[in-house]
Amino acid sequence: MFSPALIITLLFQLHILFATANLVHRVDASAVTLPLARRVNITGAHDLIKHDKSRVKALRSRLQKTTKTADIFVVPNIPVTNQAITYTANVSVGNPAQFFSLIVDTGSSNTWVGAQDSNSYRFTSTTKFTGDLVQVTYGSGAFLGVEVSDTVTLAPGLVIPDQSVGVSILSYGFDDVDGIIGLGPTGLTTGTCTADLAGARYIDIHPTITDNLFNEKIIPERLVSIYFQPSDAASVQNGEMTFGGIDTTRNTSDFTWIPITNASKAGQYWGIDQSVAYGNTTILNITSGIVDTGTTLIYLSTDAYDRYMQATNATASDTGLLSLPVTQYSNLQSLFFNAGGTSFELTPNAQIWPRSLNTLIGGTSDFVYLMIADIGSVSGSGLDFINGYAFLERFYSVYDSTNKRVGLASTNYTNLEVN
Repeated sequence: MFSPALIITLLFQLHILFATANLVHRVDASAVTLPLARRVNITGAHDLIKHDKSRVKALRSRLQKTTKTADIFVVPNIPVTNQAITYTANVSVGNPAQFFSLIVDTGSSNTWVGAQDSNSYRFTSTTKFTGDLVQVTYGSGAFLGVEVSDTVTLAPGLVIPDQSVGVSILSYGFDDVDGIIGLGPTGLTTGTCTADLAGARYIDIHPTITDNLFNEKIIPERLVSIYFQPSDAASVQNGEMTFGGIDTTRNTSDFTWIPITNASKAGQYWGIDQSVAYGNTTILNITSGIVDTGTTLIYLSTDAYDRYMQATNATASDTGLLSLPVTQYSNLQSLFFNAGGTSFELTPNAQIWPRSLNTLIGGTSDFVYLMIADIGSVSGSGLDFINGYAFLERFYSVYDSTNKRVGLASTNYTNLEVN
């Protein structure tokens, strides 16, 4: 095990060796759209629920303790599960460009590379070594690395000349992806980077991809929009993210703008206030939770989950998901997510796991499996729901950093029968 002093010495030597001037690239401010691909990586029963549960635990624990600088950089001794459902974007770093497939995550804010191979990132003419170490724990994985400043290219004309990027030395729980592009609020980077393990120097925050695109006047607004299409395929290109604007060809309704909640826990993420009804019955009174592309399922507080299970007559299954016989599917009613004065309807078809993928979660073809799960605590905790990908594949979402709000609108796929 390397001593902290030796690590800092090595980092300083690398800094002296590789520090160079950046190449600045600016374009006229306009919104730019990138394609997104979905990958399903599940190796057996319970992997899906294990992945999400560990992420939920990490989302909560991140807000329940104050990390001391001296113990940030300890490889976490926690169980991890490979990513189950991921949405990825292809990003290049450096000059000459090095290409990486990165998970699109609104529940975290650090961008980093090197999950598959710690040697996949090479210092180039645009690299500046910062002397910082970086570590983030996701529950479903973790990484430890060094922080650099480098040119990041998201698409032609979408080039950030001086972006903070983590380069992994050690990572767990990431399969077939190269890292993460963090699209959460800037505050989530607090305490993730430091150059001094003894606590003499502490870096509070690092500007995100969205921050720097706006600060460099590359995009006109400090926001990112994310659009998915529901699919029953294991791997498919079925979405896009737009920096600096909204692709108005994708939404079929006006956007409802929901302010970030004042709740202390959910408010540190893309947190909103909402209530949830099953048919005409309210199962969750208005409370706070988050919108998160990194979570697969829709999570409700335990009391709301119990009401949902009772109302649907669903039962627990070996997959970890609630299940119904196919013959009972016709009795399933819509869920209504009420936020910002608008009711967002999640149809019965949108509540079920794609039937063609039932075997991937250890299920059988003669059952339907519901994508509503128990968050693990009763309502009132400050983070009582998570609107994950099962929700977001039916609605266009916008994450507006300047105005501290989330936008939601319906799409052509909101009511489509897909599964």
